[in-house]
Amino acid sequence: MSPASKKKPAADARKPRSIARMAAVQALYQMDLAGTDVTQVIDEFAELRFGSGGIDAEGDNGNSLDGADPIFFAELLKGVVRRQRDIDPLVDQQLATGWRLVRVDSILRAILRAGVYELMERSDIPARVTINEYINVAHAFFEGDEPRVVNGVLDRIAHRERAGEFKTEEGS
Repeated sequence: MSPASKKKPAADARKPRSIARMAAVQALYQMDLAGTDVTQVIDEFAELRFGSGGIDAEGDNGNSLDGADPIFFAELLKGVVRRQRDIDPLVDQQLATGWRLVRVDSILRAILRAGVYELMERSDIPARVTINEYINVAHAFFEGDEPRVVNGVLDRIAHRERAGEFKTEEGS
C-alpha cells in the first residue's frame, strides 16, 4: 500500500457518521463565516457535496464526503444551532484563562461545538467515541496542538456531562 493510499481511506471504508461529522464541521465553518442559514447549508451539502465530488480538509476535490449519513449530518447542524447558547459558555469554561471560544480558529470552534453537542444530546453514542471522532476530525485540519485542545476540552466536558460513563473505570 503506497503512502498516499494510507492517508485518505476510500469513502466506502469510512463510516457514514464519521464522514457526516467531517461534513458538519465544514458546514458549521461555512455558516460561521458566511452567515448562511442552516437549512440552506443542509440542502447545499445534500445536493452538491454528498456523492458528487465534495471538498476534503485539504481543499481537494476527492469525493471525501461520499457516503455521509445525511440524517445524522442534519441532526448535528440543527442541534448545534439549537443548543449554541448552552454550548459556547460550556466551552469557554474549559479553555485556557483569557481565551474565549470566539477567539479560537473558526474550524476549531466548529469542531468543539459539534463535539459538545454530541456529548450533551447524543447519549446513544459513547462519550469516548465522540471524543475520538472529533480528535480525528481535528487531525484532518490541523498538525499542531489543536487536536490536543479538542481532546482536553471534550474530555473535561464529557466527565461533567456524562460522569456515569467514567465512574466504573475511575473507581468513583
